[in-house]
Amino acid sequence: MGQLLLSVKNVTKTFGTLNALEDFSIDIEKGAVIGLVGSNGAGKTTLLRLLCGLYRPNIGEVVFIKDGIEKNIDKFREAVGVLPESTGLYHRLTAWENIRYNSRLHGVSDSVSWDRTLRFSKALSISDDLMRHTRGFSRGMRQKTALLRALAHGPEILLLDEPTAGLDVTSARLVRKLVLQLKEEGGTVIYSTHNLSEAEKVCDRIIILHNGQLRFDGSNEDLLIRTETISLEDAYVKLTADDARIKEKEETDGWFAKKWRQMFTRKINYSNVGEDE
Repeated sequence: MGQLLLSVKNVTKTFGTLNALEDFSIDIEKGAVIGLVGSNGAGKTTLLRLLCGLYRPNIGEVVFIKDGIEKNIDKFREAVGVLPESTGLYHRLTAWENIRYNSRLHGVSDSVSWDRTLRFSKALSISDDLMRHTRGFSRGMRQKTALLRALAHGPEILLLDEPTAGLDVTSARLVRKLVLQLKEEGGTVIYSTHNLSEAEKVCDRIIILHNGQLRFDGSNEDLLIRTETISLEDAYVKLTADDARIKEKEETDGWFAKKWRQMFTRKINYSNVGEDE
C-alpha cells in the first residue's frame, strides 16, 4: 500500500433536496491514477470540487495527510492542479502568459514554471504555440494549454474533469499519453470520464459513481470478477442498472459553479492587459 495523500470520509454534499454525493468515502494514495467514471449528474464534478476545497461537505470531511498528520483540505489547495470542464483562458494573453499567471498565483517562479511547461508542452505537441495568443486556439489547443497551466506549478495531485471531451483523436491520445507519463513518474491523478475504454487505458483503479453513490472502487480486474462480466462496459451497466437521475440546475448553474469557473478567470491587474473575453 502506498503513502496516503487524501481521504474523503463519509461525505454528503447536498444542493437543495438533491444529494449530489451521499455518504461517500475513499482514500487516495500517492502515485495512484484513478478513473472516476459515471454518467452526467453522477456526482463526478462535485467530488472534484470537494477534493480541491472549492466545495465544503454538508456532512463528513475531506483531509490531506502530510507526514502522518491530517489537515483540512484548505491547507492543501496550492498543491492541487485542476483542469476544469471550462478552460477559462484569458484570450488576450498568450498560452505561456496564461500559464505563468497561474503559476505566480501559486508562488512559483517563472523559471521553474517555464521548465515544466516546456517539458510537458513537447509531450502535447504544443511547444511551438506557447507564445501565441489563445484567442484563435482550437478546442484541443485550449485544452492542452489548460492542462499545462494545471501542471506548471508542480502539483502533488492533478484533478482532470473530462480532459478529452470534444477533442479530436490525435489530441485525445496525446492527453492520455501525458497522463501515462505522469503515472510512470509517480504522479497522482484523478481522471474523471464517462468513457470506460479511456479509463481502462490510463487508470489502474476505477471508481464508479452513480446517482451520488459509490458503486465500485478497485482495479479493472476486480470489477470484472465482482460483476461476473467480460467487459468493463457490461460491468458498468450491471452496477448502474437503476435509472440515472436528471442533472439538476443547482449543481451546474448555482453560486458554487460560478466560483468554479471564476477560479481560472480572475481579473489581472496588469495595466496593459484586459479582462477575459
